[in-house]
Amino acid sequence: MAIFVATDFSVSINGSTALASYLTQVELKTSANDITTTSFGNAWVTRVAGLKEGTLTLQFNQDYATTTVDATLWPLLGSNATVVIKPTSTAVSINNPAYTAVCLVTDLTPVSGNIGDLATFSVTWPTNGTVSRATA
Repeated sequence: MAIFVATDFSVSINGSTALASYLTQVELKTSANDITTTSFGNAWVTRVAGLKEGTLTLQFNQDYATTTVDATLWPLLGSNATVVIKPTSTAVSINNPAYTAVCLVTDLTPVSGNIGDLATFSVTWPTNGTVSRATA
């Protein structure tokens, strides 16, 4: 896959891709803690990587129908959800890796909006354990 425009991200939450058509933004951010190892006599700071962590941010268009956004996400509050993200909806490959994370569903905004605006909301969930990357 070459440089591309994000128009076909594939996102599943607990095995369901039903919410993908309601998503308008996806961001999986990972990082490693920065641990300073500088000792006396050094003129420059030295570092090693510590524990890794991640966060998942999703932006949704809200829908309250039976099997859509609110009905699917509300029961997940306070529990873990497995999320799989691919750059496109095609099969997993070297050019279309799948990132899998168990996320702790710590926040939801079931009602949000201004008069006359599209009802949208975003969530940011911390990962719970390893974020994996598969290419096959």
